[in-house]
Amino acid sequence: MKIIDTIPCFLRRFQPNTKFLKEYHNKYPDIFKEYFSYHCKDTDERLTQSIEKYPSSISTIKQVHKNLIPIIEEITEEYYKIYQITFPIEVNLIVGGYGSNAYTHRQIIPNITFALERLSPVTEHLKTIVAHEFGHATQNILSNRSGIEWNEVNWNSPLIWLHQEGAATHFSRKTVSHLNPSIYFHFNDEGSDWLSFAKSNSQNIKTEFAKDFSDATPLEMFREWFSINGGEKFGHSRLGYFLGDMFFQSQIKKSGEIKAIIAWKELNFEEQVKNWLLQ
Repeated sequence: MKIIDTIPCFLRRFQPNTKFLKEYHNKYPDIFKEYFSYHCKDTDERLTQSIEKYPSSISTIKQVHKNLIPIIEEITEEYYKIYQITFPIEVNLIVGGYGSNAYTHRQIIPNITFALERLSPVTEHLKTIVAHEFGHATQNILSNRSGIEWNEVNWNSPLIWLHQEGAATHFSRKTVSHLNPSIYFHFNDEGSDWLSFAKSNSQNIKTEFAKDFSDATPLEMFREWFSINGGEKFGHSRLGYFLGDMFFQSQIKKSGEIKAIIAWKELNFEEQVKNWLLQ
């Protein structure tokens, strides 16, 4: 694992203007190409808005930066203890444009990026989001070992996204245990009402997701069910994460943990997810 830490460069050279920001982005072109392609709009308006927000975020960015690298090392050690895996990847620490807080790259064994301006400095919060992102990588590594045919995976399917998010949430509980249950979904202390709503309306959520899967495009599904900016249907965003966790736990009960992790290698896997949604 190689950590590419761009934060000292950002802090040392910080100036509240777009020229500075573009120079910072250009210094790490591959990292920010991925970021702006999928996780944040790359517009002059967004750059200007970010510059206006940075001064109030600098102290938090510094605190997150201080805490994050030791936590990454701790969490990856925990994954090795439990699953005997290491991570042959790059982990990027950036200051972004207030888009995604963390994500895996679109690779089979994916690199991971953390955008520090969107992260809480609280240790428990950082541990859960680090564990979640490394959970995505862990699922891919274990699936790769199992001989999965990657060209058969329908990456653009919301049913696959349910499985991925459910697996990552499971891994975060395994590697960072005994926290408030909502932290594993929200990565902060603000998700209790969200989780209470989701539990009380779980069957409705399943039903509406199934309807949308029949009628909506994958992009519309992503916005409604997986994006922090979605949630128009129920007034709560990212309910796909809760649904994914429900599905994954049902898979563990049926087949055991390891088979649940690699279940997406089965040719009829998406049909299995559809059947579960209709139960």
